[in-house]
Amino acid sequence: AAGRYTEFCKSTFANDLTLRGMKLVIDGAHGAAYQVAPQVFHELGADVTSIGCAPDGLNINKNVGATHPQALIEAVKAQRADYGIALDGDADRLQLIDASGRLFNGDELLYLMVSERIARGDQPVGVVGTLMTNMAVEVALRGQGIDFVRARVGDRYVLEELDKRGWLLGGEGSGHLLALDRHTTGDGIVSALQVLQACLRSGKTVAELLASVTLFPQTLINVRLAPGQDWKGNPALARETERAKAELGSNGRVLIRASGTEPLVRVMVEARDAQQADDCARRIAATLEPAA
Repeated sequence: AAGRYTEFCKSTFANDLTLRGMKLVIDGAHGAAYQVAPQVFHELGADVTSIGCAPDGLNINKNVGATHPQALIEAVKAQRADYGIALDGDADRLQLIDASGRLFNGDELLYLMVSERIARGDQPVGVVGTLMTNMAVEVALRGQGIDFVRARVGDRYVLEELDKRGWLLGGEGSGHLLALDRHTTGDGIVSALQVLQACLRSGKTVAELLASVTLFPQTLINVRLAPGQDWKGNPALARETERAKAELGSNGRVLIRASGTEPLVRVMVEARDAQQADDCARRIAATLEPAA
């Protein structure tokens, strides 16, 4: 089974390209892809160093992988590698590190995958992100005539929206990326191969390909609710939210949503200006505090 999966992953990479000459560090998060991931990139020609590929049944995701990228950042610098590829325990998420130690999240990598399609004359009709996808990605896509739709947070909701619309590309900032003409679900190895393919085709680094997209600063504040607190019916919250939206205009957005697991309301504001995002978020969050 491992051999067949290795061949499948390789089949999603352009057969006229090779990773020969590219130095990679692969972080398997001591998880599902600890054997297959290094093998796939090695067989495609890369010089591979592995970390997070020694599971003992208890150490999955422990201080490694997409949820703990610092270990990979350090390894990439130590090995003087071109890129580091971080998967998570079940290998459906991707975070990528470049030679300078810069971390690229799922929002940026989704935009890069779309850009690669555009460059080869296969422009997508639309792309699906989530409520948390950075606004800069939406602005950049719409600027190229590509529709952008936000699904609820979670790759299952992104997949549902893609299926409903007949689109192919979607994802979320955590690194769950979907390319439905390559796989039926999210796969960190396949996603990484699409990113590296874009670099090879263009002759540019990931940073160069993303030079035109600067993520908007985001401020996220979690406000713990008192038992029985009716936050939706809070008139001060409604007023301050509308005030923030008017102030931000087309240069930012406000998202207020309840946690699905805790008695929390999450206030998120993003804007081109970090201080403005922080000020707006704090004003909104203050209306939810018990003393307000």
